[in-house]
Amino acid sequence: MTAKVKFWFDPSCPWAWMTSRWVDEVASQRDLDVTWKVMSLAVLNEDNDVSEEYAAFFPRALRYTRLVQAAQELHGQATVKALYDALGTRIHPGGSTNPDEVIPAALAEVGLPADFAAWADSDHYDPEMRASHFDGMNRVGQDVGTPVIAVNDVAFFGPVISPAPKGEAATKLWDGVVAVAAYPGFFEMKRTRTVGPIFD
Repeated sequence: MTAKVKFWFDPSCPWAWMTSRWVDEVASQRDLDVTWKVMSLAVLNEDNDVSEEYAAFFPRALRYTRLVQAAQELHGQATVKALYDALGTRIHPGGSTNPDEVIPAALAEVGLPADFAAWADSDHYDPEMRASHFDGMNRVGQDVGTPVIAVNDVAFFGPVISPAPKGEAATKLWDGVVAVAAYPGFFEMKRTRTVGPIFD
């Protein structure tokens, strides 16, 4: 039976990137129908007291989120995933912090015109972006971050993983996560991170 999966991500979040690579690996072995949806760390923290350093990151992150939302509105799901992959490869394993380099290269890779970059600086699709964000967050509560995954309408935050498992390890983790998430009384399991994102 096909598992209906919704995956909410902020393109700038390295932990969402790691989890998305895991979902891709599982999808290569299992029958998953994945819908990729944006959420925004900038929107999530707009009313929070955060450090100046973290706040300075939000305008850059918002540009990527707006760009992907525009891709959703104008070109649909296939372009969302392709653009996320192209942006994320440059941002995360590529280590680029310059959207003026990342965006044109990512657009060229997925076959979108150079002038599509203007959507990164437009609030035109902010209502749709915010609706997507809150669709994810309202399923899991406001005290978590990205990623959020829903499997057959059972939603959870995470998992936060590093590195992304491959092969049988990926499907074993998938089965375990889905099993605990499906239990109505299960809410939280956590331990302190001992490594950062390991891109391989």
